[in-house]
Amino acid sequence: MNLASLADRDLAERGEIERLWFEERNYSNRELHEASCRLAFGLTKLGIGANDRVVVVLANCPEVLVSYPAIWRAGGVAVPVLFVLETHELAYILANSEAKAVITSADLVAKVRAAAALVPAGEQRLQHVIAVTENKLEVDGDTIRFETLIEQSAPLPSPLPRERDDLAVILYTSGTTGQPKGVMQTHHNLSANAENTWNSATIKPDDEISLVVLPLAHTFGLSVLISSYLFGGKAVLMRRFAPHDALALIERHKVTGMSGVPTMFLYMLQVDKKYDTSSMRRWIVGAAPMPMEPLLRFEERFGGTMRVGYGLTEASPTIAFERESEPRKPGSTGRPLEGVRVKIADEQGNELPRGQVGEICAAGDNITLGYLGMPDATAESFRDGWLHTGDMGYLDDENYLFVVERKKDLIIRGGLNVYPKDVEDVLYQHPAVGECAVVGVPDALLGEQVCACVVLRPGATVTSEALIAHCQASLAKYKTPKYLEFMSALPKTTIGKIQKKELRKWAAQKFLDQGEAARTTG
Repeated sequence: MNLASLADRDLAERGEIERLWFEERNYSNRELHEASCRLAFGLTKLGIGANDRVVVVLANCPEVLVSYPAIWRAGGVAVPVLFVLETHELAYILANSEAKAVITSADLVAKVRAAAALVPAGEQRLQHVIAVTENKLEVDGDTIRFETLIEQSAPLPSPLPRERDDLAVILYTSGTTGQPKGVMQTHHNLSANAENTWNSATIKPDDEISLVVLPLAHTFGLSVLISSYLFGGKAVLMRRFAPHDALALIERHKVTGMSGVPTMFLYMLQVDKKYDTSSMRRWIVGAAPMPMEPLLRFEERFGGTMRVGYGLTEASPTIAFERESEPRKPGSTGRPLEGVRVKIADEQGNELPRGQVGEICAAGDNITLGYLGMPDATAESFRDGWLHTGDMGYLDDENYLFVVERKKDLIIRGGLNVYPKDVEDVLYQHPAVGECAVVGVPDALLGEQVCACVVLRPGATVTSEALIAHCQASLAKYKTPKYLEFMSALPKTTIGKIQKKELRKWAAQKFLDQGEAARTTG
């Protein structure tokens, strides 16, 4: 099946309904669907067809909701990209995905062109840049206006047929090797995740009004979009999350549900102004652990119930979720979704007894094919029909999943993944750096902050401010270290391996002590 058919089914079953509010304008499901069908035909006129990759680099806006189903309808593969990525990061994705077209905004065209210029000639596949101009910004003559392409195209009447294992999406997630990994999600994977969510929901209200604050280029946000075709309801879309604005929109539109990452909810707890959030029924939190104490404070202040989920991009993305009508177990992410099997395994892949901690492994139709062009990494994570998540946890006697430890070196800052080697590779490019290691340190607001521990070359001098600026020039802002510590040596094992576990302990205590001192003197 083609994912685009879910939009056809939604319109056929529900008729025309108000589907989206964005920046003082309402959009119906029919309006969005017709624009998507016209864009799909426009893409086919540009030569976009079966399995062609189209990168989408946009902040949240209705055009994202038009673009994804249009790409699928034409038979193509959507490659969502966070618009905050730096030029060289975008260049890698353009080359690795073999992107044939890019849909972006007029203000990002220059970055896209610069990224394309970095792609070696032999790897260059990009033919078209399509820009959302909102009829305001000028673009160069080689750039196609998004709005014009839709206006000059007839609707593509039906989606191009797709098979079970045909790709629908390639989502890039940083890898421990330093190279981003393109997770290959099929039409069947994503539809299975939506169906699993639907079948697992114990309450299915038809009057849901959802506040959409997650980046639609993130696996969490993408799953919310696709599931909406089954659940219906209306979405209130934010271009970018801001706590005051989010609460004001909840009050104004009588929002009933919101999905977010812990940092968003922690920011909302810091808002002093009182907003009417009595309409809220559920807050869904994922992408990173949400501590129980602020979770309960949040519910007490804003009402509704906060439900915790667990997943990852390789699972399209949901593995487990707290059901509305089932008892809450503090620290648990609920039971596995219908259609998803979970086992806890030892290092040899053998299943462990209930209550015993091991690696969380998952199987089901939502589990993806692996990583684009990375057979070794695919073989390591996808073994014997199971996705080996690298996360540690356990199942209790009632099949509730408890995640006790994230991947060893992964830093989750504000719900976004930061892999230390990405930062370390940039630090090593500075001539003063002899050795370095990057670890996460606890942060009350963002979950974790990035800390770089650096040993300088003999005789070299450089300030921490200069090294942080060096990182800012090559990394997205959320990957840039907040803390940078100079050390005479890094702790190592007898065979010379850097002991990051010891660095994490040291850094956590150091910055905890600094925080306590600041509160005392303040």
